[in-house]
Amino acid sequence: MNSVTRRDFLRTGLAAGAAVAVPMASQQAAGANDAIRLGLIGCGGRGSGLIRSFGNLSGVRVAGLCDADRSRLAGVGKRFPDAKQWVDLREMVEDDGIDAVVIASSVHWHSLATIYAVQAGKDVYCEKPMSHNHWEGRQAVAAVENTGRICLHGTQQRSDPMQAEIQAFLHDDKPLGEIVSARVNRYGVRPPIGKRDTPLPVPDHIEYDLWLGPAQDEPIYRSNLQYDWHWDWNTGTGEMGNWGVHVLDDLRNNVFRDEVVLPRRIAGGGGRVVFNDAGQTPNVHFVFFDTGAIPVVIGLSNLPAEPGSRSASPHPGPGSGYIAYCEGGRLEGQRGRAVAFDADGKQVRRFSGTGGGSEHLRNFIDALRSRDASILNSPIRSGSDTTSWCHLANIMVRAGEPFSRAEAARVPDPSGQWIGLLNDKMKLLNAHGLRIESEDIRFTSLLEVDPDTERFVGERAEAANAFLRREYREPFVVPEIA
Repeated sequence: MNSVTRRDFLRTGLAAGAAVAVPMASQQAAGANDAIRLGLIGCGGRGSGLIRSFGNLSGVRVAGLCDADRSRLAGVGKRFPDAKQWVDLREMVEDDGIDAVVIASSVHWHSLATIYAVQAGKDVYCEKPMSHNHWEGRQAVAAVENTGRICLHGTQQRSDPMQAEIQAFLHDDKPLGEIVSARVNRYGVRPPIGKRDTPLPVPDHIEYDLWLGPAQDEPIYRSNLQYDWHWDWNTGTGEMGNWGVHVLDDLRNNVFRDEVVLPRRIAGGGGRVVFNDAGQTPNVHFVFFDTGAIPVVIGLSNLPAEPGSRSASPHPGPGSGYIAYCEGGRLEGQRGRAVAFDADGKQVRRFSGTGGGSEHLRNFIDALRSRDASILNSPIRSGSDTTSWCHLANIMVRAGEPFSRAEAARVPDPSGQWIGLLNDKMKLLNAHGLRIESEDIRFTSLLEVDPDTERFVGERAEAANAFLRREYREPFVVPEIA
């Protein structure tokens, strides 16, 4: 986990990766009249939406569908009756009738499915987050770069032309002066996921061994198998790995221009409170990132502002976005729009964007036709880097101890953003009759990251390092790739 620039590495590394020997047919750019044959892995809501949008692009044919849930597979199959169907993604990626795959499966499959695909000579569009844990994301990056395949990560805001305008405004024109700190937000109310007394029966239409893949075979006590896997550590990465990837990627792209790969120190905490459900991931989360340059905090919450409310808890800036605090004002950015204010709070510029959705899909297809990975707006390495910010943030809770004001006070906070974030969280918890100093709110004070080994070092490092990698279930083991 390196806190120095990787711009030169990206420039040279992608070019080197593209030169790796692969079958000649795969090296050729598709002819003007040749349709690119796409296969979808994961026929849930996001997957079905993606493949429908891809299928509407000229020169693209939906040639395959795959899901371990036969009912979902059949549902999407009705819209694409000519597409071949599989329940085992390993069989799909080996099929000569597929040129590239779109991975929109559960998070715990993302990295291994990417590795399977590129090693079988397929290109990949992988939905966020890139990985279920830091280590496996790095293995997926290595597999893509070793094979020379093309892989686009699903952080689509990077394809919004607005982002280049924001970067020029913040870093080149600098009407607000230098950036001095940043805050990232994801505040959206979600309901509990239920809590059963007995394990959830798996429906007969699901090939459960394939659905689990690399995850452990553990009893499930939530109400529904699908989607709510997000809030189970065995298969998901919580809200931090869900929406947190999007908002942190905007930060890395626009505030840091990818020059800070990962933070050098991190502190934070959170917990799952109020819901009393089977979920494990935090519904209240607060983290400080020491980047060696601009300090960053992120706050997430799935709780309402108070019991019975439908509104998210109060916070500065957008509910899903970021604030770049500058010497002479601030910029508030979110998907599809941004607004800049001077020091007096007067609006000085407004940015309007598209969200990047359709442009992102076209970017992938353009890269496939040209066989040029350098044109990707969100290559797998940048996607993996952003995803790992989320993994580190989750580790602060998973390896944490009960929240301590004394430990929280050790966080260096010249900007005041950390204290402001903690105050927001204390008010939210108090509104629900809770205290931040409790067994339910876990916290890890400043942990240092070694940029060479990409592991935590120093006090409390051993507990945190245990979450950088998981145990895999045979035969679905993520391989270590040099």
